[in-house]
Amino acid sequence: MAVVDFEMKFTYLVAGWEGSCHDARVLNVATSNPAFMFPHAPEGKYYLVDAGYKNKPGFLAPFRGQNYHLHDRSREDGDRRKEMFNYRHASLRNVIERTFGVWKSRFRILRGIPRYPLEKQRNIVIACAVLHNFIKLFSSEEAVFNPEDDAVDDGNAQDDVGEASTQQQQQQQREESNDMGHIRDHIANAMWNDRLD
Repeated sequence: MAVVDFEMKFTYLVAGWEGSCHDARVLNVATSNPAFMFPHAPEGKYYLVDAGYKNKPGFLAPFRGQNYHLHDRSREDGDRRKEMFNYRHASLRNVIERTFGVWKSRFRILRGIPRYPLEKQRNIVIACAVLHNFIKLFSSEEAVFNPEDDAVDDGNAQDDVGEASTQQQQQQQREESNDMGHIRDHIANAMWNDRLD
């Protein structure tokens, strides 16, 4: 699991988990365990996450079940408001996809590391991320970092349930998700109203 900034640099990375482990589970562990030193977003700021994650404080996911395409004018304003939000959300998140594309293209070893022991895999991933940042910092004009395709993903990522929680934890997660849902609704409404002005 990684955090990427808008300059295509890794700002946080957790490596060493089995490939079958869902990123949402890794995120939950990284954000709840101080040993992982996760850089929580400042008040009023959010990490953009894809539809595989839930809204929770500091993490803003797209609306589920909504397209990312604005060309269909037959929908109600409410649905189009959510589509606009998802489209802009995905446009911002696109830098993550581009960063991983550049990273895997530059470091082809990342495609074949399963033949190595898990600890060595972790070290390879971290080393490649550090080298990526170094190259980006000192060679940002290099063609590999220029956006080739700003296409937006289709928003069909599926939800995956992580490990089971207690009822109290589940209730708290629902409340936190609702809080971020209200923030997402507020942002979507503001975007829609700005469009009408």
